[in-house]
Amino acid sequence: MRHELAALRTALQNHRHFRPAVYALRGASSRFDYQQLWDGIEQRQALLEANGGKVFALVMDNSLEAVLWDLAALFAGLPCVTLPPFFTQAQRAHCFDQSQVDIAIADEAMTADMESAGFHREGVFWRRAQSVDPGIPAGTAKITYTSGTTGTPKGVCLSADALLRVAQELERASRSAAPERYLAVLPLAVLLENLGIYAALLAGASITVSSQQHMGISGATGVDWPRLLGTLVMSGAQSLILVPQLLLGLVTAIERKLVPAGQFRFVAVGGARVSADLLQRAADVDLPVYQGYGLSECASVVCLNRPEHNRPGSVGLPLPHVTVRLADDGEVLVRGSALLGYLGDQPFSGDWLHTGDIGEFDADGYLFLKGRKKHQFITSFGRNVNPDWVEAELTQRGTIAQAFVHGEGLNRNLALLWPLNPDCSDETLAETVAQANAQLPDYAQVHTWQRLASPFTPDNGLLTSNGRLRREAILSRYRDTLSELVSE
Repeated sequence: MRHELAALRTALQNHRHFRPAVYALRGASSRFDYQQLWDGIEQRQALLEANGGKVFALVMDNSLEAVLWDLAALFAGLPCVTLPPFFTQAQRAHCFDQSQVDIAIADEAMTADMESAGFHREGVFWRRAQSVDPGIPAGTAKITYTSGTTGTPKGVCLSADALLRVAQELERASRSAAPERYLAVLPLAVLLENLGIYAALLAGASITVSSQQHMGISGATGVDWPRLLGTLVMSGAQSLILVPQLLLGLVTAIERKLVPAGQFRFVAVGGARVSADLLQRAADVDLPVYQGYGLSECASVVCLNRPEHNRPGSVGLPLPHVTVRLADDGEVLVRGSALLGYLGDQPFSGDWLHTGDIGEFDADGYLFLKGRKKHQFITSFGRNVNPDWVEAELTQRGTIAQAFVHGEGLNRNLALLWPLNPDCSDETLAETVAQANAQLPDYAQVHTWQRLASPFTPDNGLLTSNGRLRREAILSRYRDTLSELVSE
């Protein structure tokens, strides 16, 4: 057994001996202490090993069972494919076929999808034969799919050592805050949440796992805030991982005295750019927020702020297991904890991984991100603007749900806006744009905007399944609208 995996086994065994009163996992109707957790892992590991599968898939909403099966596959050394609930049926079918999954555990709600993909029930498992060798790199423990900006997800192959080294660094980063209760908010199939679970287990914490539906989260963007806030309070969560829009909701709830900030000890935020205004609002209500940065190809987290080293606005210092530098054009390059390869491509054999993100370091080594290299546009005045930066300022103020910013070759920047509340007035939208502009230099400010008649969604082809803008599709769809804004 590899070193990092052996370290996780040792930690779990120590917890069951020295922390017998601590519940490792808590769900809506059941809970496991660390002894029961270990027994559950061993039972499922034995089932996996006895059934002779080559590639295992978890097609499950968040649950205690999903955690147990994920850990069982990890210890069994079986490549595990995790698929987010917001993937479409076509995307799931693509992932099954590309990775040649031959054994799976799936929720009952997935029965029709599994059958249409050629699986049949066999005991607790769904089974089908492999038709070809998928070419999975040796040592792959996890195949995580990222939808990126296209409809066809890419399979990132990662080793157990790479995953667990990041989990160990996450646990160390939060250790001084001593969180004892962790809530899994994001889907477990999202690598960042998967590693959050591992880090909490290494720490011997008590982890609450509820289905996305139970928490009021639907798809990639839908949130029933009363239900989610209720879960936060009832779980007693002291630590959690959020994306910026969920952080915005939590900060707003604390400002309105709906949730006590004192409950939380370590709130990590990542997945997209966080506006300076939102970080300041979090600080004003004493919410301990620590922004980080990473990508699936580096087993998720690369940089992270932490209690002893926190510089709001930055994504933190690089974690000890990686080295980060900048290319001549400002692109962030990372060495260490890299992927084994993309499924279906040649194994990754490089030294430095090109992230596609533009950044800069301050004098103390904190990394500040400027946006995606491929999204950057140049105005007619020769100014480089990354729309991610401007869009974050627009959408993290509680008024605008979606924003698309464009200014390539133009003398002013344009925006398409969809409000959080469809009844929001144009005057309120204008005020929000003005507030965002106040935080931006003149060359990045939005000069002209148009309210959208309908939001960007995966169904209309303008949003990826995990909530990212399909920029080329939006430009094509709204070309006439943008041209009219230029001529105004």
